[in-house]
Amino acid sequence: MTTILVTGGTGTLGRLVTERLRADGHEVRVLARHAETYAVDLVRGGSGLEAALAGVDTVVHCASSPRGGDEQAAARLIDAARRAGVAHLVYISIVGVDAVPIGYYRAKLAVERQIQESGLGWTILRTTQFHDLLVRVFEALGRMPVLLLPAGLSDQPIAVAEVADRLADLATGEPAGRVPDMGGPEVRTAPDLARAWLRATGRRRAVVSVPLPGGALRALRAGGHLTPGNAVGRGTFEEHLRERLGGGR
Repeated sequence: MTTILVTGGTGTLGRLVTERLRADGHEVRVLARHAETYAVDLVRGGSGLEAALAGVDTVVHCASSPRGGDEQAAARLIDAARRAGVAHLVYISIVGVDAVPIGYYRAKLAVERQIQESGLGWTILRTTQFHDLLVRVFEALGRMPVLLLPAGLSDQPIAVAEVADRLADLATGEPAGRVPDMGGPEVRTAPDLARAWLRATGRRRAVVSVPLPGGALRALRAGGHLTPGNAVGRGTFEEHLRERLGGGR
């Protein structure tokens, strides 16, 4: 039996990874700022990290925040993991971190490099955006009478449960380096996805595409965040909406 630590184990992805690993009989420790047993803030530091890592074979690093601090958190985790003799560090990243000039993506790419240079055995999986993120974006935009979207964008959303299954498999295997990217089942335009959300929620909004400048948007329009050659996901956005909303209104 393997002892595995999941950072960010109370979050959307980490919680499912923890459930999958425990269902397979592994001893899993959950580390998060508000975790029940291993309450550790990786960004700010503090006590508890060494105890959480004692006797751990593998770490699945899911903790991350667009608000910043990922590089500091990774540095603390890597340093402590080396001292604890951890054999395998698995990291979840995002498709396009090396192509789209967004601050959060740059931080994720920097963490990838930290892990590659850590001296630990490592595995990195990049995936496209989760269905849940699109829903949150559309909920925010949908508060306005017109749903405004940057022109020319597409997305390839994937079910978080499928990513959790893949991470659980990787965590119980040998270090594999950078594994193939994992994308959702189909590339869809942003207006198409927005209209699917509107139908599912019973809202009536005009969907308007607005041309916007900027290097990040150019990279997104060019598909830097997509991986159509790795469309291995199965669950569609509509299926996610039906599950989340109970069929809509």
